[in-house]
Amino acid sequence: MLRSEKRDFVLGLEDVYKQSGSVIVTHYHGLTVKQLTSLRRDLRAQDAKFKIVKNTLSKIAADKADIGSISTLLSGPTAIAYSKDPLAAAKTVVKFAKTNEQLKIIGGIVNHQVFNTQEIQLLAELPSLDELRSKIISLIEAPATKIVGVLKAPASKFARLFQAYADKH
Repeated sequence: MLRSEKRDFVLGLEDVYKQSGSVIVTHYHGLTVKQLTSLRRDLRAQDAKFKIVKNTLSKIAADKADIGSISTLLSGPTAIAYSKDPLAAAKTVVKFAKTNEQLKIIGGIVNHQVFNTQEIQLLAELPSLDELRSKIISLIEAPATKIVGVLKAPASKFARLFQAYADKH
């Protein structure tokens, strides 16, 4: 890699670290090109990305992005999965790792906090932001539906009473 290419790589990675809600550090040794392509496709569907990184340059970018604490995770054949949504990359990588033993989750950074492997796996089990929104809407909507039913009930009873009275006369 030329010096200018290294500088561009560090700048690009620094932007990734600053703008991502989560960065999941993995070891990809042993994965085939087909498996890597499949992982990238799965991540892209979740608006996340997967990038193979050079550890030395990644450590420099992490220091510049004020997340130097990730440097301890950067050794060996390293790749990162990242996304703006803190859960998207974690969910996809953990799901992929369950079926592909060659992908090892080392840890990550979520909202500028270092997470270990177990914490990343727990994070992946959390419901997504869209799932939480739908649950909140259903909780808010349920009482309104009950109120409509309660308000409708006396009116329908009143209408049946009038109908019964009209039928008698």
